[in-house]
Amino acid sequence: MPRRLTIQRTTVPNAEREEYFERLRATKAHYRGANCRFWVFEESALRGAFVEFTEADDEESLVNAHATAPNRILDAARIYHELEIG
Repeated sequence: MPRRLTIQRTTVPNAEREEYFERLRATKAHYRGANCRFWVFEESALRGAFVEFTEADDEESLVNAHATAPNRILDAARIYHELEIG
């Protein structure tokens, strides 16, 4: 079964960086507990520009995990599905 993924971009001012990382730790723990995977990447050339990825094995798990997440996901309904490339 194809996996499901959501993507969220955010820009964090340097003064709010530590608070953002505290939220990320809580978010990662939440998704781990909901059987999802959560990654965050920071743009190499622009400190504070982040992309967050949340992945699950099925859409229902991802939707439910977002609905109970400690921080609101802006585009939670925009779900991408993995394609099988033959």
